[in-house]
Amino acid sequence: MADNSKAEDTASDSVDAAKNASDKKEKLADQVMQNPQVLAALQERLDNTALTPSSYIETLPKAVKRRIDALKQLQVKCAHIEAKFYEEVHDLERKYAALYQPLFDKRREFINGEAEPTDAESEWHSENEEEEKLAGDLKNAVVIEEKAEAEETNVKGIPDFWFTIFRNVDMLSELVQEYDEPILKHLQDIKVKFSEPGQPMSFSLEFHFGPNDYFSNTVLTKTYKMKSEPDKTDPFSFEGPEIVDCEGCTIDWKKGKNVTVKTIKKKQKHKGRGTVRTITKQVPNDSFFNFFNPIKVSGDGESLDEDSEFTLAADFEIGHFFRERIVPRAVLYFTGEAIEDDDNV
Repeated sequence: MADNSKAEDTASDSVDAAKNASDKKEKLADQVMQNPQVLAALQERLDNTALTPSSYIETLPKAVKRRIDALKQLQVKCAHIEAKFYEEVHDLERKYAALYQPLFDKRREFINGEAEPTDAESEWHSENEEEEKLAGDLKNAVVIEEKAEAEETNVKGIPDFWFTIFRNVDMLSELVQEYDEPILKHLQDIKVKFSEPGQPMSFSLEFHFGPNDYFSNTVLTKTYKMKSEPDKTDPFSFEGPEIVDCEGCTIDWKKGKNVTVKTIKKKQKHKGRGTVRTITKQVPNDSFFNFFNPIKVSGDGESLDEDSEFTLAADFEIGHFFRERIVPRAVLYFTGEAIEDDDNV
């Protein structure tokens, strides 16, 4: 009987201890919950949880989650159909490029003075026709001597056509150095060429130059390789074709005319004898013509540093701008009208 009494006392003590501990926890919890900072933190956490879509998805029944996964499968298939759509768009671009080309060839002839437009071809009705008529009347009042002098200049084509576009467009003018300008004045045409059927998607820019004192190339090329398929690891990020790499060309510079490098002199002290000598070395130089020697995207999966990634992204943007804006609408960038339209967008 004594043993039973002791056991009962021990059990009673355990219950009391547990009850006291529970009471303490409740009191502590009450104290914590009365703390305004703790309450605010808890409320913020609840608010954030309520606003997070993924947290809502986690609360759904397993059967519903299974259906959502099925929707994602459908979305991936949509992305692959979209990729096919863009491949066909590329084929259409190639087809219509061939239709545009005769017009661009005639544009080149007018620019370079290889042909003169007829009266019908040069007729253009401007929105500001009355102002232009008044300006024309004023021009007719110019003295005969000045008219004769203007006629004697015998200007050929449209001088500095492409160079003026480079100067007008901020994206391009930022790349052009003063020593690039005389070279760009020899630029006669820019063409866009699309990859042939069955070849990987790409486009090339061709810069056609007249004879000059700087290099012997008549054409400088830049090819942009494109990808039009969803990424296997992130298919939902697909938004259409993207440029993934580019290749330039070798410029055959004439002796002493390479503007992409500069020669510097550096004094070097001999460690043993203590004598000083002057050495010369070539270092890279800022120039638009570095455009034809782009950073190469690593094929072994190595990531580029931040500066290289920025430079490559800017290069891709410029290539796309040449293709989509400059080449198709060159005259409007020459006159500045396209730049005004771009600013108003």
